[in-house]
Amino acid sequence: QVQLVESGGGLVQPGGSLRLSCAASGFTPGIYAIGWFRQAPGKEREGVSCITFSDGRTYYADSVKGRFTISRDSAKNTVYLQMNSLKPEDTAVYYCATDFPPYGSSWDEAYEYDYWGQGTQVTVSS
Repeated sequence: QVQLVESGGGLVQPGGSLRLSCAASGFTPGIYAIGWFRQAPGKEREGVSCITFSDGRTYYADSVKGRFTISRDSAKNTVYLQMNSLKPEDTAVYYCATDFPPYGSSWDEAYEYDYWGQGTQVTVSS
């Protein structure tokens, strides 16, 4: 059974850092992409970053380029999102999701993804 489990969220001051983890199980590694999405209260879910497990191709939203880094650990079947220089507007519930081939044309559209984790809260505040 496909499962995605996020961890690593918490409370951090502006300018601080967090590393989120997404542990995947129940499917063959290397044949899918994992995306990170976030949703703040009253706002739509938005794409943050994505990585293809097979070749490590990465994608980022303009709002996080230069601050966030997505990576994969094939041995652990886990994807990480390193978040640096955090801003209050980064506050949201962060979700990871899988997209199996054939991939859609838009990595940052939630409807392209097949399975979702439960989310982890990230709060950036003084």
